[in-house]
Amino acid sequence: MNAATAPRAPRSLQTRLLTTVLALVLLAWAAAAALAWHETDDEVSDLLDAHLAQTAALLRLQPLDELNENQLNEAPELDKHQPRVVFQLWHEDQLLARSSNAPAEALTLRRKRGFADSAVDGKAWRVFVTQGREQDVRILVGELQSVRQEIILASLTSILKPLAWALPLLALGIWWAVRGSVRPLGRLGHAVATRQPQSLEPLSTQDVPPEVLPLVTALNDLFERMARLLATEQQFTADAAHELRTPIAGIRMQAQVAQGATDAQERAQALEATVQGCDRATRLVEQLLQLARLDAESPTGNSSTPLADVARQVAADLQAAAERRQQRIVLSDPLAPDVHIPLPEPLARVLLRNLLDNALRYSPEGAEVRLRISGQAGGTAQLCVEDSGPGLTPEQQVRLGERFFRVLGTGQSGSGLGWSIVQRIARLHHLRVGTGTSPDLGGLRVTVGWEPGRP
Repeated sequence: MNAATAPRAPRSLQTRLLTTVLALVLLAWAAAAALAWHETDDEVSDLLDAHLAQTAALLRLQPLDELNENQLNEAPELDKHQPRVVFQLWHEDQLLARSSNAPAEALTLRRKRGFADSAVDGKAWRVFVTQGREQDVRILVGELQSVRQEIILASLTSILKPLAWALPLLALGIWWAVRGSVRPLGRLGHAVATRQPQSLEPLSTQDVPPEVLPLVTALNDLFERMARLLATEQQFTADAAHELRTPIAGIRMQAQVAQGATDAQERAQALEATVQGCDRATRLVEQLLQLARLDAESPTGNSSTPLADVARQVAADLQAAAERRQQRIVLSDPLAPDVHIPLPEPLARVLLRNLLDNALRYSPEGAEVRLRISGQAGGTAQLCVEDSGPGLTPEQQVRLGERFFRVLGTGQSGSGLGWSIVQRIARLHHLRVGTGTSPDLGGLRVTVGWEPGRP
């Protein structure tokens, strides 16, 4: 990928905040300056118009026969800008008098009292017209528009100059505030970046701003889940290695017996034991893989499965093994065909298979295993598996679900992982698992209950 097509690195949060805030400040400052210009122009123009009208009023009060030439050539001074004001006295289109800085041409042709804008000798003027004390006498008092603009600009400059000086200070203050505000994120990033891979201790929440606290809390929750998962995997690996050692050792021993056997019957028995050991190891590995997948799985979606169909299929799969020991799998009739369990079909099959397999495995020859499904579509439902085996004491029932826990003295091979798989599925999908003694068969009674839509 060349430089032209390489994606641009994302801007930092601090840069985005500074750019956005400074842009908004500049826009607000420009809008305020434009408004100030407009307001200043209106206010100063009104003030200067008032000065023109006041000057005309003073001239109107002065009798013309009392004015000498020097007085006629100077306008009354009202403020520092007043010497720039000019006036003319006209009688029937004849110039009677004017100030020294006034043009000889009439400032305006307007005859009625009021203000007028005009152009004389290529210069723009603002003129106030009024009548003198004598009839047919017009008093014209004018001021150059350029002078008025200079006054307006000077007034606006005096207003905006302090704001212009304050703008860099404001930008510096914004930079300092934004930099200080995002500093906790920088410290958090540094703390995470410098952690050792095996370190799963929670991050400190001391002096963490409320806006950043949810992120720190979420990270701490993630570290806690990772620590639990890592501990589970470590325990799982240790237990699996220990449990696999037994069938592998048995297979090796039986293979050695077969190698050294001189009798065909002895060799056949050793080979059969070897096959059984392989079957046991295979089932153990399958259960370990199932449990590992469940440990890494999170519940997704709202899958549900018709439980009656799965129950019939699983019972049919186990029927041959049950018949070899003269055992019976009895399905209650009817099996509540409208009841759906909140599991994907593969998990529903795993759940039922482990429950029925445990019941068959730990029940004596000729035993009966019953499976019952009760409930209504969309309401509370329950799956029940009962057997006529020896059952379990309350203390043993409490330990069900511990990995590789087995009840001694049953004479049955197994790893104890079936119950771990059942309870892991139940926890993931909010199923309620209970155990007790079957009132009809006398063995273990296992119930799995759920209520759709309510964990």
